[in-house]
Amino acid sequence: MAALNVKIGNLELKNPVMTASGTFGYGIEFADFVPLEELGGIIVKGTTLQAREGNDYPRMAETASGMLNCVGLQNKGVDYFCEHIYPQIKDIDTNMIVNVSGSSPETYAECAARIDQLEKIPAIELNISCPNVKQGGMAFGVTCEGAASVVRSVRERYHKTLIVKLSPNVTNIADIARACEAEGADSVSLINTLMGMAIDVEHRKPLLSIGTGGLSGPAIKPVALRMVWQVAKAVKIPVVGLGGISTAIDAVEFLMAGATAIEIGTANFLDPTVTIKVRDGLNDWLDRHGCNSVHEIIGCL
Repeated sequence: MAALNVKIGNLELKNPVMTASGTFGYGIEFADFVPLEELGGIIVKGTTLQAREGNDYPRMAETASGMLNCVGLQNKGVDYFCEHIYPQIKDIDTNMIVNVSGSSPETYAECAARIDQLEKIPAIELNISCPNVKQGGMAFGVTCEGAASVVRSVRERYHKTLIVKLSPNVTNIADIARACEAEGADSVSLINTLMGMAIDVEHRKPLLSIGTGGLSGPAIKPVALRMVWQVAKAVKIPVVGLGGISTAIDAVEFLMAGATAIEIGTANFLDPTVTIKVRDGLNDWLDRHGCNSVHEIIGCL
């Protein structure tokens, strides 16, 4: 077997395969399908300072080679997570990572600070694609200044590995990545969903309750791969790649483009065992190509 272990900041991963936030619950929902401790990491669903109801239904729709969603970060808030979810997941023998969202730098930082107190949560992933309420709804992650303001505030109060999840709905994603790196991000993950839409032509209305939503799945993979390649050349910190990964070959592509690790998202809905299949397939590919370590292909493009 090839060596699959990688590092994201101070975070040691058994292998490069992680799960994408919002597609794997809190991990425990998949325990009957996947040996959770064999994954490189599990990024749990988005957590905010206060509880959120999310958007009205319908908030998911199938599209060609993917899906749209506008769930709206439904969750019971960080205090509920700390009191009720954390005790259930803290002893899972892998990296349990919390995806953090907010509506201002202050709410991001406060949420992160509370998670910082949890001994067995070694990292957070900042979702900076959330609406900036102070700027009339524009996402923090679409400007260098907005992204930097969130990372700066969180870095002051969060002391473990900080991964920043980047939005693809920007002009130059490499500039955003550099802004996050400059403010102390240990890693960047990309891409988050692309904005999309689907229409019910019989009823002449959008399929999603709020009109638009985030597009994910195989349809976005070429865009994600291109952006990972661009960002990996622009920053010195590790890059985590995601967007349409459903096979080991997809994972190999992202690693060759410069990703140190990858996340699998939408494919979990189709096959709840896909993460382990990708892990095993990656090992088989490395063996067949005479590689002793996954590091031999990271950034080799």
